[in-house]
Amino acid sequence: MTTTPDGSGTHGPGGTPAPATDVVCLGESMVTFLPGRPGRLADVPSFDRAIGGAESNVACMLAAAGHRTKWVSRVGADGFGDHLVATIAGYGVDTSAVRRDRDRPTGIYFRTAGDRATDAHEVAYYRAGSAASAMSVTTLDTGALQDGRILHLSGITAALSTDCLDLLRTLTARRPGRPLVSFDVNHRPGLWRGFPKLSAPPPLSTSFERGRPPEQGGSPIGPRVLLDLARGADLVFVGEDEARDAWGLDGSRAIRAALPEPEVLVVKRGAGGVVVFHDGGPGGATATTVRSLDVEVVAAVGAGDAFAAGFLSATLRGLPLRARARYGHLFAAAALTVPGDLAAPPGRALADGLAALDDAAWGKLHLGPGWTVAADRRAAEEVPSP
Repeated sequence: MTTTPDGSGTHGPGGTPAPATDVVCLGESMVTFLPGRPGRLADVPSFDRAIGGAESNVACMLAAAGHRTKWVSRVGADGFGDHLVATIAGYGVDTSAVRRDRDRPTGIYFRTAGDRATDAHEVAYYRAGSAASAMSVTTLDTGALQDGRILHLSGITAALSTDCLDLLRTLTARRPGRPLVSFDVNHRPGLWRGFPKLSAPPPLSTSFERGRPPEQGGSPIGPRVLLDLARGADLVFVGEDEARDAWGLDGSRAIRAALPEPEVLVVKRGAGGVVVFHDGGPGGATATTVRSLDVEVVAAVGAGDAFAAGFLSATLRGLPLRARARYGHLFAAAALTVPGDLAAPPGRALADGLAALDDAAWGKLHLGPGWTVAADRRAAEEVPSP
C-alpha cells in the first residue's frame, strides 16, 4: 500500500483499493478487577470486573469514533478470554485475528481506587506466563498485522517476553510497503525486571548512555530496546517524564535529537501540553506546540491511550498537526472525566468544532464529567425542526 507518513494514503500498488481496516492494534489486554470502595487491596472486600490494555483501549476508542479497527492478540481458552474478546468486539472492533491458547491463561490484575500517581496506589498483576506473552511471528496471524493503514504498537508488548520483543523488532524494521507504524513508548520498568541486563552501557550517542552508572549486574535493557523500537516507527508518542526516566533526556528538543528517524514525534508534557515534531513536506521540519485542556479529572487512567486514539483518528482524516494534537487532548479529556479506562469519544462534529477554535477560546475550555454527552445534546437541540 502507498501510505504517506500522515496516514492519508488511500491506494495500494497499481491503484488497488486501500485496506479495509484503518488501524490494527497489537497487544495484551487483561481482565481488570476494580475495587468496590477505596482502601488497600488487603482491605477491599469486593471488586467489579472490567478490561484493560493499552492497545485494545486505542482500538475501542477508534471504533467508537467511527473507524474500522482490528485487535490482534492471544488470550487463554478460558472464561476471562471469552469476556475480553466479547467486550472488545462489543465496541465494534474486529477480533477475528485473536488466537486462543489452551495451555496459558488470560492475564488479570487488581488495582486500588486511588490515583496512580500516589504512593498509596497498588496494582497486583497476574500476567506472567499469560497467553499474550507467547505472541510471536509464528503464533499470530502476521497477515492481519499488515491489513491496516496504520499498525499501532506499544513498548508494553516488547517487555512481555523475548518472543514478543522479537515480534516488535520485526514489525518496526523499515521495509517498503509496510503500514504506517505508530509506537507508544509506554515505559514500564517493572515489566523489564525479568530480562537479562546489558553487560555495559550501549555505545549510542544520546545523553542517557553517557555517565549513567550501571545497575548491579549491568544496565537495564528496557530503555535501549524502547529507543531502538521507537527509531523504527513512523509516528511515536512519548512523555517527557518517561523519556527522562528511561533515557535521561530533559526537554522535547533533546528527545527529538535522540529520535530523529520518526516522521512525526509527539512529546507529551502533561499540563504543559504537547510538542509535535514533523519532518518532511514542502514546509520542512516543524515543531508545533499545543496546550492541554482544563479538565475536571475523575480518574487519571487511560488518558495516554485516549490521546493516541484521538491523534490517530485525526491522522486518518489527514487533518493538520495542530488539529491532530487537539483531537488527542479531546479524547484524553473524555477518558479523564469517567471512572474507568475507556470512554466514549466526542462526536466528530463536536470534536471538529472544538479543534477549530482559536487559541483564546481553546484556552478557556473547561471540561467536566458528562461533557461529551451534554455538548452533543445541546448540538442536537440547536438543529431546527423541519
